[in-house]
Amino acid sequence: MREVRMEDRGGWRLAQARPHPALRPFLASYDGYWEDTVVPSRMRTLPGRHAVVIISLGTPLRLTVPGAGSGHYGTFVSGLYDAHGSYEHPGGQRGVQLDLTPLGAYTLLGVPMALLTNIAVELADLIGPAAGELVERLAGEPGWPERFDLLDRFLLHRLEIGPSPAAEVVRAWQVLEATGGMAPVAELAGEVGWSRRHLTHRFKEQVGLPPKVMARVLRFQRALDLLAGGDPGWAGVAARCGFYDQAHLNREFRALAGCTPTELLTQLRPQPLDVGADLVPAPA
Repeated sequence: MREVRMEDRGGWRLAQARPHPALRPFLASYDGYWEDTVVPSRMRTLPGRHAVVIISLGTPLRLTVPGAGSGHYGTFVSGLYDAHGSYEHPGGQRGVQLDLTPLGAYTLLGVPMALLTNIAVELADLIGPAAGELVERLAGEPGWPERFDLLDRFLLHRLEIGPSPAAEVVRAWQVLEATGGMAPVAELAGEVGWSRRHLTHRFKEQVGLPPKVMARVLRFQRALDLLAGGDPGWAGVAARCGFYDQAHLNREFRALAGCTPTELLTQLRPQPLDVGADLVPAPA
């Protein structure tokens, strides 16, 4: 029987399992979730390093994304963002969340990630009837071990038929991620042997954001992680994450999160499950 870790987070329940070894380079998380009680929620979504697939086994949510306004979504894919958004749900959420690396999403979804930048799309609009069949079969499985086994089979098939990213894009992404967004685009281009213009075009196509914008998001995420982890040295965090000074850090948080670092950290609190992206409570 497949090993599944179950966790109760005060009204929320979480099921976690490791995906098949062949899928692990493409998946940052692989979580099932359900809410014991009906509690309406509203959350801020933040730019991050993952594309997100929500397989809903319950009520659709209302999602506001930077490039497409608001709408109701059931089982959907959310691409990479370069700005903040939000989601609202009436409560009683049930489903599965897959956090995909951008290049993993490119392969598993089979579409250029540039088409998904700053938007959300119903999974059925990307892969056809197989999306509805997956939801129906997941809902019919007797437990989470069986659901994760089904997801493995589904994703392994997608891996077989999906496109492979260019080796140069893979290398550029690896360097950019490893440096927390601090590698200049010219350095990335030299690393892979492409012109800066060609790298920008291919990187945006397969990752979803141009390398310069992706670097900006990675620096923001690193700074947020350090600040949320209790690092009190604002000037030191700014320097470690590639900002000119604390004022630059503040400007970037306003641009990407819609608020100052202090305001964002005030909103942060332990949540049952971050569903849909990198999420924090949205202001009323």
